Amino acid sequence: MTLQSIVAESPILSPLLERWEDVALPDGWLVAGAVAQTVWNHAFGLPPAHGINDIDIVYFDATDLSEDAEAAHAARLRSIFSDLPVWIDVKNEARVHLWYEAKFGDAIEPYRSVADAIMTFPTTATAVGLQRRGDDLALCAPFGLSDLFETIVRPNKRQITSAIYANKVSRWVALWPGLRVIDWDG
Repeated sequence: MTLQSIVAESPILSPLLERWEDVALPDGWLVAGAVAQTVWNHAFGLPPAHGINDIDIVYFDATDLSEDAEAAHAARLRSIFSDLPVWIDVKNEARVHLWYEAKFGDAIEPYRSVADAIMTFPTTATAVGLQRRGDDLALCAPFGLSDLFETIVRPNKRQITSAIYANKVSRWVALWPGLRVIDWDG
């Protein structure tokens, strides 16, 4: 089964992508956990929404780095997609460097694009983005889809710490015990 067909069966992701034009964000992408978790649910025969508590939508707007603009986009999308049973988290990847150090303890360089940001996502399986383009789905998966479809959780050490990785892994293994986790030092 393809990623597109798995996503098409999701009662959470499919309605969002069907109405993607309503997202209306510069270089907007559906990314990370909800995409990977949808595939894991399919792989393990779990209900399509199992364990998915939020949807991450990212965009890139270097012309407005304000927190207010990001918050306004988030509020707008939460209103538009209020029928979905999950929290919608919206981030302007052009402004992540402004708050990252305060939240995670390390300063980062500004991202140059959404693809640049996806390259730093915490695992190879969750470093994935989807974007509706007409009838097709564009894919951004800098590490490919092998780990995702093989239910392998492998750290992407480009930006995260072992503590961040361990925290994510412990939550995921509790929800998807069949995941094959690669140790931080492995």
